[in-house]
Amino acid sequence: MPNFCAAPNCTRKSTQSDLAFFRFPRDPERCKIWVENCRRADLEAKTSDQLNKHYRLCAKHFDPAMVCRTSPYRTVLKDTAIPTIFDLTSHLKNPHTRHRKQIKELTEEDIQKIKERRLASSINQLASKQDAAVEESASTNEDEPQLSTEEKEYREYLRSLFEVVVMLGKQSIPLVTEAEVKSNNFQALLDYRMNAGDEALRKRFEAMAVNSEYLSAAQQSQLLDVCENTVREEMLMEVRESRFFSLVTGDLVEITDEKLLPLFLRYVNQQNVLREEFLDFVLFDGDEPALVERLEAQLTDRWGLSMEDCRGQAHKATGTSTIKLKAVAVLLMEKYPLAVHVPCSHMALNIHLAGSLPFPNVQVVTETLWRIGAFFRTPSTQVELENSVATHYQKNEEKAAALKEAAGCEWTQQHNVFDVFVDMLPPLLLCLDAVCDNPKGKFPPSVAADAYSLAEILADFEFIVTVVILKNVLTFTRAFGRNLQGETLDVFFAANSLTAVLHSLNEVNDNIDVYHEFWYEEAVSVASAMEIPVKMPRLFLRKQRAADLGEIQAEPYFKEYVTMPVIHGIMQEVEDMFSDTNIKALKCLSLVPAIMGQMKFNTTEENYADVYRSDLPNPDTLPAELHCWRIKWKHRGKEVRLPTTIHETLQLPDVKYFPNVNSFLKVLSTLPVLKLEDGNTASERLQAYLGGVPAKQWNKSLAMLNVNTHVKHDLDVMVDKYCRLYTEDDPDADGEGDEAQEEDGAAK
Repeated sequence: MPNFCAAPNCTRKSTQSDLAFFRFPRDPERCKIWVENCRRADLEAKTSDQLNKHYRLCAKHFDPAMVCRTSPYRTVLKDTAIPTIFDLTSHLKNPHTRHRKQIKELTEEDIQKIKERRLASSINQLASKQDAAVEESASTNEDEPQLSTEEKEYREYLRSLFEVVVMLGKQSIPLVTEAEVKSNNFQALLDYRMNAGDEALRKRFEAMAVNSEYLSAAQQSQLLDVCENTVREEMLMEVRESRFFSLVTGDLVEITDEKLLPLFLRYVNQQNVLREEFLDFVLFDGDEPALVERLEAQLTDRWGLSMEDCRGQAHKATGTSTIKLKAVAVLLMEKYPLAVHVPCSHMALNIHLAGSLPFPNVQVVTETLWRIGAFFRTPSTQVELENSVATHYQKNEEKAAALKEAAGCEWTQQHNVFDVFVDMLPPLLLCLDAVCDNPKGKFPPSVAADAYSLAEILADFEFIVTVVILKNVLTFTRAFGRNLQGETLDVFFAANSLTAVLHSLNEVNDNIDVYHEFWYEEAVSVASAMEIPVKMPRLFLRKQRAADLGEIQAEPYFKEYVTMPVIHGIMQEVEDMFSDTNIKALKCLSLVPAIMGQMKFNTTEENYADVYRSDLPNPDTLPAELHCWRIKWKHRGKEVRLPTTIHETLQLPDVKYFPNVNSFLKVLSTLPVLKLEDGNTASERLQAYLGGVPAKQWNKSLAMLNVNTHVKHDLDVMVDKYCRLYTEDDPDADGEGDEAQEEDGAAK
């Protein structure tokens, strides 16, 4: 079981920290002083035995002179140690935060007693520091933990093991090369290192038979867990320091028969650089409330973050999972209103809007798009598609050239995806039919089977109508979505153009009869080019006959069941996705100097500042500070260039003299709708891992290590953590050791 720190405003727990944790003392008088210093009124009624058994304080609350390392695996307190370092005010900056540990209000008498006790404690600690200095001068090695020969050898052995784990992650080497045959790469790398002269491994395994298994699956899992958690903790320390973050999820991944949701966090680090890091996978099972609860538990209980500090969420998904994640976003916003739901910068807005529509025919289109993108990633299928494009558009060379270029540029992920899809439908079907025929066994049977399945979907009139309707409706949001993924100035003007977008969609809705007539004719024309008959869905016709209703024509049917639901759904989704809070936040991008210059320094951020007022260090001085900020840039020298992005603005050396502006920009920067400065994103690195390793050999821990190879790792910290968590007395055990339970404190 993990130990939680009992100090107010401290969220550390032993499984997520290398700090030592100390029990409350059994001595009643000393224990009483600990409780008083903690300012926890709820602990005063408990006995010293109860406190000693159930409550801990981490080492952060003690003067370093009070903490002693007796060995690499054990940390204890001096007998006179009193906790004196507490944060009793940070909760005041965020009054909406829920607190388990209520802080006691002190009377004058209490304050006087604490002052006297702290004076005495300071004298004792000063004496302890002087004693420590004398001891250090007497012997420089006296404070260093003394390791036995066996301990040193064991630590070197563990160090070698962790080097192998890190190599597996960096090089995308799976643990097992084949699912059925146990060809263990871990074992092979250990052999290689021993042959290369690794003495620590050779001493450990030299007496074992050549074909013996060096490490059990349980031990390998322990090493992976420790390595993964150490790397993750490095990133989480940065997130906690920055405080504010946004939540981003990726496409579903299936590993060992489990559907998993990749989880990323966006934050601005201490160097004022926007980061998006991959932290873990979350199990996707269960309904929406269960998934919300699982996400919260992952972020708060396991990682020590606060959802009150979440300022945005974006969910990149396809097919039916999009509907579920949209419901998750709504539930999270109900609990945390500032965690606004925005489009993800990794996904074109039109794809997101189509995927959010809860209509089976639209979901079939979005899932088919994803399948088509995956099908034509291989060179052989890509060449076949280009040949089909040339054949179908042989009388229109300009069109053929444009589609060939689009076919090679991942068109299924672009803003104009549905425009290209409509033009690509006839050559796509032609290409898939050719792959199905598979002359001379050019394609593997599995590829031919996939082609047949896709061709059956495309050769359906309802599918064609749905694609054409989506293309025409989403034409009105295409430029808006492209600007959202552009530079900061583009995003700002996109926020100001939302009214015009909604006006255009309303105009279409008001004249739906006219628009539908043109769109339906286009769908019939495309179907004719593909030699597909115009007909209504089989399921609808069956219901119509069963109800003995009169005949209904195809055009009014598709107007009622496709065109109108799509236009209404897109309008509602745009309004939900870009609520007043979201638009106010994006309009605050006018704090970027280049945007102020475009607006002739006539910006009014004060009108939108209430969105993040509680996040500012000095909200009362914001109007005066914004005035000074505008004057600074308006009267700059001619040689001074206006910064064009949030990143450039945050890198300015004098931005720290504008604390509210600085905080404002940091919070805005975390919104997932804004694109990352770094082109090599964690999402792309995860996709590279999944694409480079066979699906049967995917491993959650190795995926996390591979994606985060840029994160610094300390092998000694991993060794210390492994020694603390698992039984060190029996290094060859199968990993059944429980977490160490120290009497005076957890080992570091």
